[in-house]
Amino acid sequence: MIRLVVYTAGDDCMQCRLTKRMLDAAGLAFHEVNLAEPSNAAAHAIVTKDLGYLSVPIVVDEGRHWAGFRPDLISDLAKRAILPSDATREARSPAR
Repeated sequence: MIRLVVYTAGDDCMQCRLTKRMLDAAGLAFHEVNLAEPSNAAAHAIVTKDLGYLSVPIVVDEGRHWAGFRPDLISDLAKRAILPSDATREARSPAR
């Protein structure tokens, strides 16, 4: 199972909303961290100092990460999330 964390600036951020909506539509579970909340100051320091990002959303996927609304990368995540048994079942199903 893919573990995703999405760092956002809350619901006022259009790219954040689009990213979360697309992840939901793809069936990908994620944990949201709102960097605008004062209680998340440590997370803010991690994404700015350690990862080097200055804009949101930031999606972190088990060592891989990116900033911004990236439908291409979300689609890649969705493809990787398919279990091999599901992919095999789809590939072997007869054509209709």
